Amino acid sequence: MSKTWIITTEKYLNATEIAKLRKVIEKAKLYAKSRGRQRGVRDHAIIELALGTGLRVSEISELKVEDLTLKREASLIVRNGKGGKMREVRFSSRLKDIIKEHLDYRDSNSEYVFYTGHSDKMSVSALQQVFKKYAREAGLSEKYSIHACRHSYAVSLFAASGYNLKLLQRQMGQRVDNYEFCVPLGPE
Repeated sequence: MSKTWIITTEKYLNATEIAKLRKVIEKAKLYAKSRGRQRGVRDHAIIELALGTGLRVSEISELKVEDLTLKREASLIVRNGKGGKMREVRFSSRLKDIIKEHLDYRDSNSEYVFYTGHSDKMSVSALQQVFKKYAREAGLSEKYSIHACRHSYAVSLFAASGYNLKLLQRQMGQRVDNYEFCVPLGPE
């Protein structure tokens, strides 16, 4: 028996909430760059990656620089997704520029895209803390975790693709025929 996942409006960020979050992380990035610091640039890339690819937080943690293709058509490889599956995820040129900026600005030779001063890669809990910090600053509900970015991506891709379940399944790395989207189908 397959479980049905119901994506309701309480599980994803709406356009206004995303705009507030983006405003806060953009400000943090600019402040960090003005001070010659990396954290705000990194945090900006983390949240934009989560919003722009729908990766699971564990997949963000495990993402390596070698898994990125930042050419004309930007994409990344998830090598060990849920169930040990590998998949390619394409993303926008805007996100490509944000990731390039992060990679150019960092001062580590870590094989992982995201790292801390204490570790070669960021843990899932460290990524969650980054999201919570900026969500709080943006005035978003405490109920949201970084996983809300995955749901937000799924909802926007589903609508933008003309409700193409196969595309959604490929990008998200899981079966979506057992998903039920209880979301508005028109503009917000």
